[in-house]
Amino acid sequence: MKGKILLSLLFGLLGFAFTFLINYGHNLLGTSLVRGIISFIVWFLLAFLLRWVLGFIIKQSGSTESGETVSAEGTEELGSNLDISTPAQDEELINLLKQKPDKASGDAEGFTPMQPPKLVSMKDPEELAKAVRHLKEE
Repeated sequence: MKGKILLSLLFGLLGFAFTFLINYGHNLLGTSLVRGIISFIVWFLLAFLLRWVLGFIIKQSGSTESGETVSAEGTEELGSNLDISTPAQDEELINLLKQKPDKASGDAEGFTPMQPPKLVSMKDPEELAKAVRHLKEE
């Protein structure tokens, strides 16, 4: 555990130094320190997460190798093999895709298209022009 934190601290300090030195020539001391501290936190977290992920992957690969040796000896672990097969539903799909003229003609007779009312203005054109001029002034 100390090695993980020590390595993460080392990467954090490296990120701090790099960012501080780059920013010191262009910014104030306070701004450079704040950016350096932020980079320290980011580099520390990245190093810590990277070590954790690599440790997890190595642990997983180590367990699969031990599992392979156990299966090679002849004893299989329960649930190590998964065999999934779905039943054939080809006939049902073909029947669904076929058109059925009996039902189609019955549906067509019951269909009536909508007839929405027409939007026609019954106002005087001069009154509409006045309204447009009024809105244009505002």
